[in-house]
Amino acid sequence: MQEKNKSGKKTGWKVVFIISMIAIAAGLGFTAWYLYQGYLAEQAMKDVQEAVVEESVVSVVSEVEENDGAEGEEAELPGNIYTAVENPIDFAALQAINPELYAWIQIKDTNISYPIAQKAGDDEFYLHHDMYGESRYAGCIYTEECNAKDFSDPVTVIYGHNMKNGSMFQNVVKFRDRAFFDQHPDVYIYTPDAVRRYQIFAAYTYDDRHLMKSFDFTDRAVYEQYLADVQQGLDMSANLRADRTVTADDKIITLSTCVGSGESTQRYLVQAVLAEQNPTIGYEEMVLADSTAQ
Repeated sequence: MQEKNKSGKKTGWKVVFIISMIAIAAGLGFTAWYLYQGYLAEQAMKDVQEAVVEESVVSVVSEVEENDGAEGEEAELPGNIYTAVENPIDFAALQAINPELYAWIQIKDTNISYPIAQKAGDDEFYLHHDMYGESRYAGCIYTEECNAKDFSDPVTVIYGHNMKNGSMFQNVVKFRDRAFFDQHPDVYIYTPDAVRRYQIFAAYTYDDRHLMKSFDFTDRAVYEQYLADVQQGLDMSANLRADRTVTADDKIITLSTCVGSGESTQRYLVQAVLAEQNPTIGYEEMVLADSTAQ
């Protein structure tokens, strides 16, 4: 009887050992697959950047910041001065790859330089499809159909995965560091018609609720209260720009990526307010025509 018990214990330990080895192998396999997916996404992005970014995005960012308004390049519109600038993104080439790629986001000194997609009728499509529309775990940077493609909404939410290899929106989480937050104040959004500069005013961890479904930002009172809550600090670790007050008259973007796992999944949000908008060369005449018609 004692020998049978020993034999049973040995068999039990063998089963536990085998199951443990299978679990470890499966975990390693998933990690390798996950990293490979990130690698493929990053390689595809480099190909797209070479194909559609006609000149240094950073040089054009500097041009927007430093342009002194050369003669013939300024158009005075009601209440604003617009300086036409060159667009570094070849949107014809980008939309030849995929017509659902409608904008480009860039933050200097980070890996964030990506096209933004939006799929009509399927908000989750680009959660796990790349810029080519092919199934890919890393997905694509995207907005949902509730947001207009001209960034005219009070709040536009831009989503991206937090990939371990630093791609997609992983660098959004870097804004947890106060020094990094202070040294990287701007987000740039390029569309065929304009270059928009947004100033980052808040970065913080939030729960996983759907912002656009949880708040009616078209209701001024709701929007005012939401902004007040954000600027007062929603959690102790929030980074806030004290010298930048945002009101319900402003338009903001929210960069959203997942942090945590399982039941503890949360979102890390970086929020920026529109500070400057310049029409791109070739579109400034359209802006002037629209203002004249009004």
